[in-house]
Amino acid sequence: MRRGHGTLIPLFGTMNRLPGGLMLIPLILGSLLGTFAPAALDIGGFTTALFKDSALPLIALLIFATGTQVTLRTGGPVLATTGVVLLGRSIIPGLLIVALGAVTGPGGLLGVSILALLSAGTNSNGGLWLALTGQYGRARDRGAYIAGAVNDGPFFALLFLGASGLGEIPFTSLIAALIPFALGVIVGNIDDTWRETLKPVPNIVIPFFSFALGTEIDLADVASGGLTGIVLGVLMTPVTGGLVYLGYRLILRRGCESGIGFAAGTTSGNSIATPAIVAAADPSFQTYVGTATSQVAACVLVTAVLAPMLASWALKRSGATGARTEEEEAGEHSGDAPAETGAGPRQEAKP
Repeated sequence: MRRGHGTLIPLFGTMNRLPGGLMLIPLILGSLLGTFAPAALDIGGFTTALFKDSALPLIALLIFATGTQVTLRTGGPVLATTGVVLLGRSIIPGLLIVALGAVTGPGGLLGVSILALLSAGTNSNGGLWLALTGQYGRARDRGAYIAGAVNDGPFFALLFLGASGLGEIPFTSLIAALIPFALGVIVGNIDDTWRETLKPVPNIVIPFFSFALGTEIDLADVASGGLTGIVLGVLMTPVTGGLVYLGYRLILRRGCESGIGFAAGTTSGNSIATPAIVAAADPSFQTYVGTATSQVAACVLVTAVLAPMLASWALKRSGATGARTEEEEAGEHSGDAPAETGAGPRQEAKP
């Protein structure tokens, strides 16, 4: 606590100590209000506009701001790594989920709907990826944050539902979901000032749209979906992170550094909004939104804890070294140090 000007109560810092807390805490507060005093925010004016009806426009702003952070000034290794992360964390899981949906229907399996599976299973937490790759990875791994920017939103869920026929997603809805991101990429790449200006947007808008989403959640749904959400998170990290691990090992030939792939086995906090966005495009999913949102919220928290633990364990077990800067990597390839390959004593994993 500081005297005079400064932080009297560290609200923001306290929320950030909990993985996903910037989204989860407002979501819980909103759901408490929505469950026990649902008419409290129906007074109209700015109050209703900000705290109840703001979710979709604020999410759209977040998607645009995320796009501005994606730079096209990337080399081949970064793009190759990004492709492997997207393949293992979004494309393959999405295909497996829609295959399951073809058998079970939109209701999914064991109380987990296809909506919840796609919302949690086709994206990753870019912030946690950057944190772990900053500790253990190379520049190309940190650059693969692009994958988190691309899949961090409803686009893949809408795409798989529409392409599989499990949902009646109008093509215009797919385009509408992509336009803010695409415009953000364009703006961010032609004007660095806009990129820097919009960097703080996630910290600004996430608590507000999370609260607004929470007002639409009935805690009875949370009670029924919380346990399944925890189980979903426990499975999501080794399955999807394992797919990226295999991509690192078999496609990128990264040897003992492949364990970093498990860092992609997370669910992004922004995915909590995906069920509501999908239901806005196809109202037939509306009945699944409450439970799916609570399951995804639980999955966000669980994967944020498990993925770093699993990645750190895999890297330490294989004897991986710490992070290297771009200059150190350049020295490797110029002959100052052994070049990176998929084999050799340093790259071979321990039994």
